[in-house]
Amino acid sequence: MHSIDPKDQRIKQLENEIGTLHETIKKLEHNVEALTQAILHASKKRFGASSEKTQKPEGQYTIWGEESMDNDSIDNTCVIHIKEHKRPVRKKGDREKLTAALPRETVECILNPEEAFCGVCESELKVIGKKKVRSEMEYIPAKLVMKDYIQYVYKCPDCGKTDEHPDDVICSAPVPAPVLTHSVASPSTVAWIMYQKYMLSVPLYRQERDFNRMGAALKRDTMANWVIRCADYWLKPLYDRMHEQLLKFSIIMSDETTWQVNKEEGKKASSKSYIWIHRSGNCEGPPVILYEYTRSRSGEHAKNFLAGFSGFHVSDAYAGYEKVEGIIRCLCYSHLRRYYLEAIPLDSAKKEIPGSGGAIGRDYCDKLFKLERKWKKLPPEERRKNRLIYSVPVLEAFFAWAENTITGQENLRKAINYTLNHKKYFTNFLLDGRIPLSNNLSEVAVKPVAITRKNALFSDSVDGAIATATVFSIINTATANNLDPYKYLEYIFRQLPNINFAKDNSILDEYLPWSEKMQLEFRIQNTGNDEDVKGELRSETA
Repeated sequence: MHSIDPKDQRIKQLENEIGTLHETIKKLEHNVEALTQAILHASKKRFGASSEKTQKPEGQYTIWGEESMDNDSIDNTCVIHIKEHKRPVRKKGDREKLTAALPRETVECILNPEEAFCGVCESELKVIGKKKVRSEMEYIPAKLVMKDYIQYVYKCPDCGKTDEHPDDVICSAPVPAPVLTHSVASPSTVAWIMYQKYMLSVPLYRQERDFNRMGAALKRDTMANWVIRCADYWLKPLYDRMHEQLLKFSIIMSDETTWQVNKEEGKKASSKSYIWIHRSGNCEGPPVILYEYTRSRSGEHAKNFLAGFSGFHVSDAYAGYEKVEGIIRCLCYSHLRRYYLEAIPLDSAKKEIPGSGGAIGRDYCDKLFKLERKWKKLPPEERRKNRLIYSVPVLEAFFAWAENTITGQENLRKAINYTLNHKKYFTNFLLDGRIPLSNNLSEVAVKPVAITRKNALFSDSVDGAIATATVFSIINTATANNLDPYKYLEYIFRQLPNINFAKDNSILDEYLPWSEKMQLEFRIQNTGNDEDVKGELRSETA
């Protein structure tokens, strides 16, 4: 037997060590690149544009052969194309349209009697004409007034004095029922507190300062108590009627977000609770947006809330919705598109590196959204036919590309797995032309919760969290039905305490936001800013 040369043994050992080091270096380089991309994407998400609209570099083509910039020709000349800026021409009467819904007052500028004399001959001056100089929009600050309700008592002067009418007759004038007994709360005050917190996201401690400024030492815990009791007494019955209406629709869209409750039995104050959003689509009936507070994210909560609903359910891929019975799940393409957005590598300037798998997946989603925009005004049946003709080939190409793509990039692999694992649910939108391609309407409904959570941080009690979900439901449904939410709340708090709806809750139907009576009384008048408001509420598409 030949002895092994120690030098050869050492060389082999060093080669193995070098190979191991090379593998370690590759793993470290991969980790560094992954962390770098994570930092770049996080920085872009935090400091970049919030719009998810695709921004393609000049001259770059998509997978559909569509050039991103409209260049008639490309030559060797370096040309910078600047988007033309067009300033809208102000037309006569635009300013009047802006303030057409406001009441008007006239301020007459006249001379004092002692000044109305000629400076030359001292004769009395006579008015020969007048002219309009300018118009101003005046702000009148709110003020608090204590109202004392004095009830008059009446007595018949004749009864009780004769044998024919031996008994005295005494009656009292009717007094409107209070929104809360044994309290200084009024319908307008409670409505304003709710409007401030749940519409404008002004927390109670800031409202406490404002009430102090106006001369009322109203504490935040008192305001919280008013909100909880009024939500339970007067808004919850309306909430239940709206819930019944929601379950009658064919399409329901859902989402959920976190909410913190400080004092919840069996849970730490820092633990997560949830507010769920269940709402109608935009193709049937009046908009209904309902919020529900739960102590966990268990799918049982969605199952219980949607019990009795049978139809299409639009959401993200959260597995908890699998527990809901009698539904056909349709997943959101905006969620899917975001997976591919996160898989697009960025350079040091946070610009997308072209030609990546993430960009290809994103382009498939963009194509589907582009087709949907073309069919936006079509009736549902026509939209469904067009989907079967034009969207199906895009879907087939998309899924074929995903099945044949092998990648070592973690984010892209997640996006492809998300696509293929839920392929069935991503094709269910083909079943009905009313089914939206995304769940963006639910995400828009989540936004008020997120902003209020950022400002108010938490609910102190479970009752407070339940009241929060109830008030959010009433205010956002009223807003979606184009009502003035403050005036609507005030009316509810003035009327319902005087109505006996316990035996027959169908009486409440005329107080729902979409009823003819509410629309006539509290519908927001059209103004020149309608398009701006619609732009804020309109869901973003790719």
